Amino acid sequence: VSPFLGRFDDIGNPGIDLVERIAEIFKVHKIDTEIISASVRNPKHVLDVSLNGSHIATVPYSVKTHMDKHPLTDSGIEKFISDYKDVFEK
Repeated sequence: VSPFLGRFDDIGNPGIDLVERIAEIFKVHKIDTEIISASVRNPKHVLDVSLNGSHIATVPYSVKTHMDKHPLTDSGIEKFISDYKDVFEK
């Protein structure tokens, strides 16, 4: 089953609620079917569907690249490189 989160959001309904309801119905009725969340538009969608019963998310490359970015990750990498150079490039 493949709910389209972004499209559901577009018509004023939270797409994540749909995923959560589908997962609950499948659990209650012991339906052995995977949920593939589609129309994922941002990193929060990815997190939310992961926490609410989706087995798979079709994630556009543009969203995936945003998931890799975080100010603390960037500063941590810079610090690691600096420390490495201090130790090994003297």
